[in-house]
Amino acid sequence: MNLRKASAVAASVLALSLTATACGSGDSDSSSEGDGGGKKITVGIKFDQPGIGLKTPDGSFTGFDVDVATYVAKELGYEAKDIEWKETPSADRETALERGDVKFIAASYSINDERKQKVDFAGPYLLAHQDLLIRADDNITKGADLNGKKLCSVTGSTSAQNVKNDFAPKAQLKQNATYSECIDGLASGAVDALTTDDSILAGYASQDQNKGKFKLAGLSLSNENYGIGVKKGDTKLVDDINAALEKMVSDGAWEKAVADNFGPADYKNEPAPKIGNIVS
Repeated sequence: MNLRKASAVAASVLALSLTATACGSGDSDSSSEGDGGGKKITVGIKFDQPGIGLKTPDGSFTGFDVDVATYVAKELGYEAKDIEWKETPSADRETALERGDVKFIAASYSINDERKQKVDFAGPYLLAHQDLLIRADDNITKGADLNGKKLCSVTGSTSAQNVKNDFAPKAQLKQNATYSECIDGLASGAVDALTTDDSILAGYASQDQNKGKFKLAGLSLSNENYGIGVKKGDTKLVDDINAALEKMVSDGAWEKAVADNFGPADYKNEPAPKIGNIVS
């Protein structure tokens, strides 16, 4: 009888000891993981735009949008290891936010009135312009120079049609499934120029295999205000992200990210935009 009592007391002491140890361990882990408390955050980016958002063969992610999103996530309380990257192609961005698939999206996401009907934006964090990528030994100084030339963009993009409508009505439009196909055509002489945002073009020109072969024409054919998209109505998250973006500019991290991702293409970036200042 006494032996059973002694065994029961010992078991109770052991259980209490294990419980206390577990609680102590849990508290320690939580305090070291920031406001995210060790939870994950899912962020939408592009996977196929060098210099902007690119998934490399080893499974890592690089690009200006990746650097911006990583900085913002850290300010929200999430370390880089807590970020789960999700590919968000242009056509899927609003739906991904509406469904809650991602917390926010940084993916060369231009702020415009149509998109603001569906999602909210923090930023802008980069002012890009529609431009041309041409061969390094070519010389195109204005949109009208494209008359009679072959102009490439990707299927579904309005960039090439805008050039034809507004600057060069006799341009010959050629659409491919990917920008990489346009780059190959530019290298072979099958096309004379590729058009989209200058930040995206700078990323392709900065790739090791393309260095010295191409250059930006520097035409600034349109203004593209890149913002960070969040679910409609989440004003607190917009405010928190805006605070993070302002800090990124003030401490020099924004300028470093521009130099790291666009520098090799001699990209002439605009200064960091002021939060809420949309350039039309």
